[in-house]
Amino acid sequence: MAVASLVLGILSIVFALIIPGFQIVAPIVGVAGIVLGVVARKNLKEQNSPTGMATAGMVLSIIGTILGVLMWLLCVVCVGAIGALGTM
Repeated sequence: MAVASLVLGILSIVFALIIPGFQIVAPIVGVAGIVLGVVARKNLKEQNSPTGMATAGMVLSIIGTILGVLMWLLCVVCVGAIGALGTM
């Protein structure tokens, strides 16, 4: 689960910043990565195993979720501003 969390965290950042038009997918993928990261950390702590990969996945997922929401909001604001300019 730690690897899945890390992969989903990386994908959420890629969807948020690199692939235009997929900003709405980034928070969805990011939330899934956060959930998997939390579960993986809990399981790894019970087994006394290192939790670094789960933590990294969780952090990347949080960053990707925040960036995805911000980029989506910026797109909404830009479209609204362009629409407002067209009515003048």
